[in-house]
Amino acid sequence: MDKKKVRDYMTYDVVTVDVHGTARDVIEAIRKTQHDGFPVVDGKKVEGYISARDLLFVYPNTSVERIMSRHLIVADPEMSINDAARVIFRSGIQKLPVVDDENNLVGIISNTDVIRSQIEHVSPEKVFKFIDTLKQLYDLKPTLNRDRVPIAGILPTQSKIYEDELEGRMYEIQKGLAEPLIVIRRPGKLILVDGHHRAVAAKRLGIKELDAYIIEIDENIELGLERTAREMNLKTLDDIKVMDYARHPLVAVTHRLVRHG
Repeated sequence: MDKKKVRDYMTYDVVTVDVHGTARDVIEAIRKTQHDGFPVVDGKKVEGYISARDLLFVYPNTSVERIMSRHLIVADPEMSINDAARVIFRSGIQKLPVVDDENNLVGIISNTDVIRSQIEHVSPEKVFKFIDTLKQLYDLKPTLNRDRVPIAGILPTQSKIYEDELEGRMYEIQKGLAEPLIVIRRPGKLILVDGHHRAVAAKRLGIKELDAYIIEIDENIELGLERTAREMNLKTLDDIKVMDYARHPLVAVTHRLVRHG
């Protein structure tokens, strides 16, 4: 994660408010964009930040400069995404303006951007825990390697993925930021354990190989993951169903609660 920088996930096309504007201009910007806050700039220089709550109990012709917050926290494009995450979540701020050394606005990073950067994070601890599970279940002695693996012929073990996450993984692959897959390689089989969004993203981009943690098993035994894949009729990455975000189970539950609440 250390190689992931704010510049890789920030939004470059930022809607701003002019420091010489009025509350009415901010209201109009909210109406047009549905955003709840904006960096305040004088030319390209960041002077402050103004949010919808700053507009409470003020006249429409009140100057932005008078009601904006001057005590804003900003991020540097080269800041690690982890550091940005700490600032955002510890401060309770939803968005950080990103500025250069001259305090010129170059982008904005939000808590949503940070969450996107963390999805499907693979740590060595995660790999070793899975290896321990294999040892306990099958009395095996797996070994671990790190190498590139071919996408073609890999056996998926997850029946569906989500379009919004898939788009994020495509972006990361193009930027060289993708996390390694976790795969099991046993005689005649290459089984995908973790990284289905990345694998499908690579296929869409025409990429033939991806970096992976490879758990090597010499024994020629069928694993539970393979039986699960067979039960779900999974043979190739093409068998994975790509779900639109609107059909995400959590969203569906939320909609039901709203309708019946």
